[in-house]
Amino acid sequence: MALLDGKVALVTGAGSGIGKATALALAREGAAVVAMSRTRDEVEATAAEIERGGGQAMAAMADITDDDGMKALVAATLERFGQLDIVVANAGINGVWAPIERLAPEEWDHTISVNLRGTYLTIHHTVPALEQAGGGAIVVVSSINGTRTFTSPGASAYSATKAGQLAMVQQLALELGQRKIRINAVCPGAIESEIDDNTERRDSEEAGIPVEFREGDIPLTGGKSGKAEDVADVILFLCSDAARHVTGTPVWIDGGQSLLR
Repeated sequence: MALLDGKVALVTGAGSGIGKATALALAREGAAVVAMSRTRDEVEATAAEIERGGGQAMAAMADITDDDGMKALVAATLERFGQLDIVVANAGINGVWAPIERLAPEEWDHTISVNLRGTYLTIHHTVPALEQAGGGAIVVVSSINGTRTFTSPGASAYSATKAGQLAMVQQLALELGQRKIRINAVCPGAIESEIDDNTERRDSEEAGIPVEFREGDIPLTGGKSGKAEDVADVILFLCSDAARHVTGTPVWIDGGQSLLR
């Protein structure tokens, strides 16, 4: 019997990177997966790959910052599969990295909206469905930035959102625990993914402090970035009954990178 047989999972940002790797990992362990993204081609490709492997999937288009859109996404999930047991709040952006005096208010607001409002709306709309299912698991994808390291020049908005996500997880662990819903955070370090595609660095080096790191600043891999699957496997564990007594916990997935910084 697979780890997640009979479960239904919603993964946001499932079109690429960590989100796609997570959707595939959950499906391999028997979960029916709602793969959500703003990019139709990517999310349909994720769903198709799951189905080719014999799994069940639904591709869904939504904007995590849109209240009505997220409400509709959950309704569509319940209409298709009848339940929701697992939520992976992965969608997010790096946004603009710039010295604070050159970071425009609208740039700050955009990063806060996507990463924090988006996480809030994802949880806000899925909790009733998880409770209806008798409990479940939520995993929020945070970062080492803002939770254990503060060495990315100009990343004040991004780091604030990642710290906020972890605070939200720890606050909600108590609130949701009474309803048999576990919530945890993963905090990846350098991971091979497409997130840099939505990063704008503007004079960010001016906000940095010159530092020389030891050769190979990811000790476990000799400096090589981790893979999306390294994060997905930890998320799979946190979503499974093997983590039945784990909640409110951050897991840093960085090969020791943040311990050097």
